[in-house]
Amino acid sequence: MYDVEKIRGDFPILSREVNGKPLVYLDNGASAQKPQVVIDAVTRGYAEEYANVHRGLHFLSNLATEKYEAVRGTIARFLGADEDEIVMNSGTTEGINMVAYGWGAANLRAGDEIILSVMEHHANIVPWHFLRERLGVVIKWVDIDSNGDLDPQRVIDAVTEKTKLISITQMSNVLGSVVDVKSICEFARGRGIPVMVDGSQSSVHMPVDMRDIGCDFFSITGHKLYGPSSSGAMFIRKERMAEMQPFMGGGDMIREVTKDVITYNDPPMKFEAGTPGIVQMIGLGAALEYLMDLGMDNVAQHERDLRDYARTKLDGLNWLNVQGNSATKGAIFSFTMEGAAHAHDLSTVLDKRGVAVRAGHHCAQPLMQHLGVPATARASFGLYNTKAEVDTLVSALELCHELFA
Repeated sequence: MYDVEKIRGDFPILSREVNGKPLVYLDNGASAQKPQVVIDAVTRGYAEEYANVHRGLHFLSNLATEKYEAVRGTIARFLGADEDEIVMNSGTTEGINMVAYGWGAANLRAGDEIILSVMEHHANIVPWHFLRERLGVVIKWVDIDSNGDLDPQRVIDAVTEKTKLISITQMSNVLGSVVDVKSICEFARGRGIPVMVDGSQSSVHMPVDMRDIGCDFFSITGHKLYGPSSSGAMFIRKERMAEMQPFMGGGDMIREVTKDVITYNDPPMKFEAGTPGIVQMIGLGAALEYLMDLGMDNVAQHERDLRDYARTKLDGLNWLNVQGNSATKGAIFSFTMEGAAHAHDLSTVLDKRGVAVRAGHHCAQPLMQHLGVPATARASFGLYNTKAEVDTLVSALELCHELFA
């Protein structure tokens, strides 16, 4: 039984007020709140268990190393992967840059093509622009349809003999649109084309399994997964690891250093340079255990119910323009309002009612250009949100309409 009120009790911040109103936190797409088990793990990590990892023989170093390395196994279980396919990092931005420099710079040449969709987050755009600027690779863009869906056939049709990489989100952070990345991966694998999947949103809202998806690279970000900021991981298929050069140098990514030569550590350590976010990663492990205890299927069903309820309520506001109407989208709604109100105006008024939403381009400017809007307000739901909070959002939006219409 999914008891949302019990779950809400696990998140201390949800009991507070904002501007004299109960907090309605609907900015989960940007970053999620933290359950007490994560807060406790981080506090304990600093207060009782802290030392640097991998480098010491004393008790605290061994304890921190044991706790830190155990998270690799937790991430592997969460993603349906092997431990030696998990590179731990600070999140998706670092992960995709690592793929761009570690794999892309080593394997791509001028004229090679990278396929992206128009609804990618900047973290899955800018690193490829770096390769465009520095290596002369070509970025090919695939559009979404009027419902905000990305038909996998459009991606497949964009493939040519020059295509060397496909990098696609599994769930849009703006529209909530879910992409059938499995079909894209099946096609690409038959042609030897690697596929990078941005799982920053999808891994939060649905079960994900690397063996089922069949991708070569898959990123997750800890702070969206109810864990600490500066934590995350990248799944990398073993054969792709063998094709990669290290992204950064120093620390545990080396085996031996002399004046004339260095030898690298084995993957995945080969791609983990320097002192890591030790306590942050331990906190991420606690967050993933919490999610797996809830059951990602249960989380997904709860959020589908919220999505359907919110869609019905928002559809009743005929002056609200909700961007994207995918039948299978996640519980993410981006909208504008008819009239002069800017998305920032909407966010400000909603905040006065205790409703936290995001306003702006959401690090997805190509999508904003495609939609023909400068910005949207975005309400993104999580595992602790309720239908009553949907009602509060709608009531606050009606106030916005009264003020700005």
